[in-house]
Amino acid sequence: MVFARTGSVALVGVEGVVVEVQADLEPGVAAFTLVGLPDKSLFESRDRVRAALVNSGETWPQKKLTVGLSPASVPKSGSGFDLAVACAVLAAAERIDPAAIADLMLIGELGLDGRVRPVRGVLPAVLAAADAGYRQVVVPERTAAEASLVPGVSVLGVRTLRQLIAVLNDEPVPDEPRDDEEGRPDPLGAALTVPGLAAAGPGRDIGPALDLADVAGQHTARHALEIAAAGGHHLHLCGPPGAGKTMLAERLPGLLPPLSAKEALEVTAIHSVAGVLPPGKPLIDTPPYYAPHHSATMPALVGGGSGLPRPGACSLAHNGVLFLDEAPEFPSRVLEALRQPLESGHVVVARAAGVMRLPARFLLVLASNPCPCGRHGMAAGGCDCTPSAVRRYQGRLSGPLMDRVDLRVTAEAVSRAQLAGAGRQESSAEVAVRVREARDRAAARYRELPWHTNSQVPGHELRTRWQLAPGALRDVEREMERGLLTARGLDRVLRVAWTVADLAGHDRPDADDLAHALHLRTGVHRGVPVPAGSAP
Repeated sequence: MVFARTGSVALVGVEGVVVEVQADLEPGVAAFTLVGLPDKSLFESRDRVRAALVNSGETWPQKKLTVGLSPASVPKSGSGFDLAVACAVLAAAERIDPAAIADLMLIGELGLDGRVRPVRGVLPAVLAAADAGYRQVVVPERTAAEASLVPGVSVLGVRTLRQLIAVLNDEPVPDEPRDDEEGRPDPLGAALTVPGLAAAGPGRDIGPALDLADVAGQHTARHALEIAAAGGHHLHLCGPPGAGKTMLAERLPGLLPPLSAKEALEVTAIHSVAGVLPPGKPLIDTPPYYAPHHSATMPALVGGGSGLPRPGACSLAHNGVLFLDEAPEFPSRVLEALRQPLESGHVVVARAAGVMRLPARFLLVLASNPCPCGRHGMAAGGCDCTPSAVRRYQGRLSGPLMDRVDLRVTAEAVSRAQLAGAGRQESSAEVAVRVREARDRAAARYRELPWHTNSQVPGHELRTRWQLAPGALRDVEREMERGLLTARGLDRVLRVAWTVADLAGHDRPDADDLAHALHLRTGVHRGVPVPAGSAP
């Protein structure tokens, strides 16, 4: 037998493409040719595979060897093809049965000593394999738990190439030493993380550990935070330094319900590809929180980079919270790039190496000061900024971007009495109960429809499918006629009104619900009281 084939997966963004790895041995001068659009790291697998086979006690075939990666038109990158290439070569040399690997999916990098090293993106790779009909997958032992999250797939985690050869030949499996034993260095752990992100990932576990009861005052902002969590609405917090804007944003993930099974797989797949999956936690089941610095570049925020693009902050915050502190300090081009994912829930990045579509349905929280010094409009005064400087600073958040933000709240400076703890503040757990009940009402309303939260419902459907209380739209229509509200703004007011109604237990929004939603968008108070649950 001089020909053998097996399977592996090429990742394009966070989506996998099944690749058939073929090996052909022919008489001739000994040579190893790898074809199928491999990148530099994959091209180097020729030397890794040869050394791994020899150091595993196998004989390298002294013939003309050609390894093809099909489909040849798809660019392939990374070291995750090593295991498949090695097994295809061994099957072509009749060291293992070619039938044993023909329907097998193999993912993993080989060390020169034959150890199977973990690679990033195992979860999306196994998901692609399952969609293609593969039912048996071999992965590095360190990522077996991550691969086992995919239902209907049998996962075999191997430590070395010798172990895999023994399993395929039905021989006694050698007991290889573990690399992650306590007290020993762990050289394999670095393969699963991107340098610089291993310790400072996307703010993981920040939500549940922080309590909303720690925030002093800010009753209107707290209520806006509750509405944002219940309906998935974007939020802008404007106020002086020290008012608690960052504290509020950091506590927003603790108000969101746990991720569903499908959402958890999506989030885990993105974090696995990006190399920020928490160690020892193969499944992320809580909403992620990501807060990039205001010096972040366009690729860092929306995705990109050289070659095939990689996920950015928008995708890392998928099904969670993206917080932009000091939002006016971000470059304007970076901020304007958010307009597409805020509408569509995904990012499309085009590069010379290919086009990538990344999921990016996040809850955006913007925080800004009222002026460069932060004291504009304060009762104590002290602002030295000129009117033109204030206008320029506030104008850094463009109208088209702010038109996509549903809630705009002013965070007032905290008083001494509030800071001293006068009055009891609700905890995150108490608010999360109301958020969950409101989301359940919305889910029941959209049971047979493709939406889950009020913020996802298209404006046309919201205006025509569900009726409001008589006369509820009077104030909203007046604002639109005066030119203070766009058509998009009207739809977003309706979405917020439905969330306010869900939190209040109403069957449909009434005039007070619409007036409250309009107040949260425009900042103009119309005498509608804040619900008692968020009052002082």
